[in-house]
Amino acid sequence: MNRLALIDKIEAAIHQDVGRNIAPLFTAARGGLRGAVQALADAAPGPIGIVTGFYVPGGVPPAAETDGPAGAALLAAGLRRVGIAARLATDAPCAGACLAALQAAGVGDMPVDVATPHGSPDEAIAAWRAGGVRLALAIERCGRTADGTARNMRGRDVGAWTTLLDDLFLAGPWRTVAIGDGGNEIGMGALPEGLIAAHVAHGDAIACVTPAEHLILAGVSHWGAYALLGGLAVLRDEWRGALLDGMDPALDRAILEATVRDGPAVDGVTGRQEATIDSIDGAKHRQMLGTISKMIETEKAGARQATLS
Repeated sequence: MNRLALIDKIEAAIHQDVGRNIAPLFTAARGGLRGAVQALADAAPGPIGIVTGFYVPGGVPPAAETDGPAGAALLAAGLRRVGIAARLATDAPCAGACLAALQAAGVGDMPVDVATPHGSPDEAIAAWRAGGVRLALAIERCGRTADGTARNMRGRDVGAWTTLLDDLFLAGPWRTVAIGDGGNEIGMGALPEGLIAAHVAHGDAIACVTPAEHLILAGVSHWGAYALLGGLAVLRDEWRGALLDGMDPALDRAILEATVRDGPAVDGVTGRQEATIDSIDGAKHRQMLGTISKMIETEKAGARQATLS
C-alpha cells in the first residue's frame, strides 16, 4: 500500500457517524486528511497556530467541552516531538480547559492567545503574524453561521460566550486546516452549500460558512487529531517513530482527565464533568487511537518484510 492510500485508509476509519447523520458530509470531505497532512508536512518553516474551544453554557458546571482542547494538546505535543512549534488561540470562557490540557500534555509553556467574548481577535492576529505562523489549524471551534451568530448543535445561539475567531483563522498569510464533526465548526464552509442544512438537525441554522483549504471530517473531532498525527507519521519517515511514541493511550487519557478535572471541562453532549467526549467513553476513543497506530505499524512491518524478501 502506498503512503497516500494508507492515509486515505486512516481517514476512512474516522468516518464513522456517531449519530449526527453526517455520512453525506464524509463523502463530500473525502481526501481532506490527505490534503491536510501534505499541507502541514510541506509548509514553510514556522509555528502552527491552533484554534479551539467550544463553550457549553448549559453544562454542569458551564465550561468548555472536552472535544477540542484535549485533541489540540495532543497535536501540539506531537508536533513538538518533530521540531514544530505551536501556539494556541481561544477565548476566555474556554481558556481554563485549554491551559489544563496543554499542561497535561507537557506543552504548558507554549504561547496562548486569549480573546474576550464579544472582543476582537486583532491582538491574536498581530501576534500570529509577528510570530511567523505558517498554518492555522482549527479543531472543534464554533464558527460563524450565515447570519453571523455562533450556534451549538441544538441551534442555540452561544454568541454571549463566544468570540468569533474565524477572522483570525482566515487572516493569513498562513494556510488553513480544520477539523470538525457536526457542521457548526470553523472550516465547514468548505462543504457544498446546503449540504449541512439538508442532512444535519438544525443544519440550516448552525452551518458554519467559514471555509478551510483542507477539511478533516470525523465522527468525533478528537479522532481527527489522531488521524492528523498518524497521517504525518505515514508521510514523513523521519517523523514516524517520534509521532507514534506520542500517540500514547496513557498520555491521551491523562490529557482528557486533566482537562475535565482542572479546566474544568464537560462533555459537549451530556453536559457533565466527566472524562468522556461526545458521550463516548474515553476507552472507545483510545481504541480508535490504537486502530490508527496499528494500521501504520502493520504497513511498516509489511514494507520491511517486502524489502527483506
